[in-house]
Amino acid sequence: MGIKTALPRYELYLYTAVLAVALIWAGSWIFEASSENANRKTFKESVKPGWHYFGRKMDAADFEWVMWFTTFRNHILFALVGHVIFAKIFSLVAPKHRSLVFGVYGGLAVLVTMGWTFLALVLSHCIILYSVAIFKSKWMCFAAGLCTLASIKLEPFNSWQEALVTGSFNLQDILFYGGCGFSIMRCMSFALENCEKKEGNYTFSDLVKYNFYLPFFFFGPIMTFDRFHAQANNTQLIRKEREMWNITTKALLHLGGILVVDVFFHYLYILTIPSDMKLVAKLSDWSLAGLAYSNLVYDWVKAAVMFGVINTVAMLDHLDPPQPPKCITMLYVFAETHFDRGINDWLCKYVYDYIGGNHDQIFKELLATICTFAVTTLWLGPCELVYIWSFFNCFGLNFELWVAKFFSLPPLSTIESAMGEAMSRRIRGLFNAANFWAIVLYNVLSLNSLEFAKMVGRRLIFKGFPLSTLSVLLVTYCGVQLVKERERQQALLEDPEPVKPVDGGKEKAE
Repeated sequence: MGIKTALPRYELYLYTAVLAVALIWAGSWIFEASSENANRKTFKESVKPGWHYFGRKMDAADFEWVMWFTTFRNHILFALVGHVIFAKIFSLVAPKHRSLVFGVYGGLAVLVTMGWTFLALVLSHCIILYSVAIFKSKWMCFAAGLCTLASIKLEPFNSWQEALVTGSFNLQDILFYGGCGFSIMRCMSFALENCEKKEGNYTFSDLVKYNFYLPFFFFGPIMTFDRFHAQANNTQLIRKEREMWNITTKALLHLGGILVVDVFFHYLYILTIPSDMKLVAKLSDWSLAGLAYSNLVYDWVKAAVMFGVINTVAMLDHLDPPQPPKCITMLYVFAETHFDRGINDWLCKYVYDYIGGNHDQIFKELLATICTFAVTTLWLGPCELVYIWSFFNCFGLNFELWVAKFFSLPPLSTIESAMGEAMSRRIRGLFNAANFWAIVLYNVLSLNSLEFAKMVGRRLIFKGFPLSTLSVLLVTYCGVQLVKERERQQALLEDPEPVKPVDGGKEKAE
């Protein structure tokens, strides 16, 4: 309710001004803390030499970002460029066999990178799940897939399998767990889609071609087998109008994102500061709120850029890969919260939507979310922090449904209908603002630490009450209303309705 009702323009301008001032203010606090503590002893491990001429050091706390865009940048570019060249040649010469080329090139790249023992291990996972898939029993496919996934996530099975991989280099651990984990999830998708196939079975070569597509192999995103199989075997390779222009534009945006993050890492040590709890305790409430928020924004930017680079390669191969996740700034409900759209699509298709149906029944939704986060916990690797993260996000998702059901009952629904859509939107915005910070607190613990999340919660909810608490909620409320306005405009573009005259000839969109 209220999505199609516009708020007064001056009100939206006020929200924009308040939000801009608050972000600049919080950013200035973080910049000051970063500059004054650049030479702090606890920063030596993660703050490295940066722009010498500007006298700025660089926050290098995120190994994954440094790996992608500094340490192993040339290796990753070499592998992806080679894939693009071979894929393009065979798409022109033999389009019917391009999916085979994807699999062969990816298999050879994995062999060269990780050795024959790792390749044999991945193939053994494929053989196990293919053998189960031919029985066309979903529960058997799930059981076999989850047991295989547990074998690389739980001791002592993961250590035993990791010891099979020979050689030693800095990326080996990351590539081992990333390659095996994503491979098993893809094999499960293949097995479950094979259960849906009415006649016969997909071949083992179909699984190998799907699993060893290099851009997705080590780092994702996961593209479900049904979509990949249909697109990779499409021989009508015709570009849509302005498609290459759109691909080029997105590639340039990703490059711009990399440069912006690099600038921020030289001036705002948003990843290193939360690791020093003594320094964190000295910061203002606004600095803590800004740190928590900026950490989630950075994680979204990282996911958008890294998946965006891979997706650009996939689009050059005439595939339609999973899109980057929705920006954390645009989120105010748990139902839309995710940082990996590929995993999210996989979980929704095979677990959440399969069990939960239309998600309007409390007990079915509870069962669906518990099962979804149980699989997610196994995927992330069971540990105390993951248990806490899963519990609170599972609770948040269900609590939203409980609140929605409660407010849909009379007399509350009657009162909301009587107050008008604009006022309803404002009141809902207050609840959404509180929900936004629940999302931030529940997720920042997985990005930083439980201690940092506790510190932010105590300062914003208890010690900072009422001034810090209410002021942060006010700023968040302004941001939520701006997001709602953007959603309203998009909804009208997608489903335009006639504009009706009201109030003596004045017009508004109902």
